[in-house]
Formats: sequence, structure tokens, C-alpha cells
Amino acid sequence: MNSLSLPAGALCALIGPPGAGKSTFATQWPATWRVSLDAYRKLASDTEADQSATPIAIQIQDLLLDARMARGRTTISDSTNVRATDRAKLLAHAARWERPVVAVLFDVPIETVEAQNSARDRVVPVHVVRDFHRQMPTVDQLHTEGWTTVHLASTPINSAR
Repeated sequence: MNSLSLPAGALCALIGPPGAGKSTFATQWPATWRVSLDAYRKLASDTEADQSATPIAIQIQDLLLDARMARGRTTISDSTNVRATDRAKLLAHAARWERPVVAVLFDVPIETVEAQNSARDRVVPVHVVRDFHRQMPTVDQLHTEGWTTVHLASTPINSAR
């Protein structure tokens, strides 16, 4: 999957473990469309890896999601989004503003994810990558949750950066 056309005003969630290629894939859209917990952790603490900055990063993300959804702006959630609770919050933001929802599921083999993760500037510990990979939802699960459109990105997407 190289590019994806999104409905105007949609909220698109990229779903996959660290190293699956989500951020690289997200670069096909303008930077203003992308919300990213990693980026907000870095702004708050000078590093994406500082998990203690996650609560403030979530507050920033929520403010931006509502600001963009209220204005009908297409928005990309470039975070792991593997937990159902995280996806439910995204769905709630979109529902509040009656926006279409799209999920892109990065169904990349764990071996590929681990190799891509090890080539990144910021390597996530292997046990975390494996845990997130195990939590990956299925396409049917995403539809059941309320994601009306689900795209499958099963081709490895080189995310080394």
C-alpha cells in the first residue's frame, strides 16, 4: 500500500507496533494532518522515549483532534493505536464531530517489524514491540468497534529513519 485516498474530514488511525512503518506511511499526507504522541512527548520532554510525558502528550493530542474534527479537517492518528481503549477514544472524537473513520492496519510479520525497529534512530525495546504486535486487532474486530473503512497494509513498509 503506497498511498491512500481519504474522505474529506475523516479521522484515520494507523494501527501497528513500533517499527511497522506507520510514520513513514503517514508522510504521504501534509504534516499538519498528523497527530502523534511521539511528537508531543518530544515537545514536552525533548525525547520521544520519555513515557512519563505521555499524559501531557495525550492532552495535546485530544485538543488537536477536537480542533481539527470541529473544522472538518482530515486527521491522521500516527500512534500505535493497538489498544482497543485508545481506538475507542479516537472513535469518540470522530463521532462527536460526525466525521468518517478509517483504520489502516499494519499487518506486518513480527520478524520484519523487529528488523525495521532495530534500524530506527530510536529503537523500542524488543519486548515492547512483541507485546504491541500480540495486541494487534483483526479487521473484523475493527469493524465491530465501529471503524467503517479498514485498509490492510500487509506489505512491509520500510520505516528506518
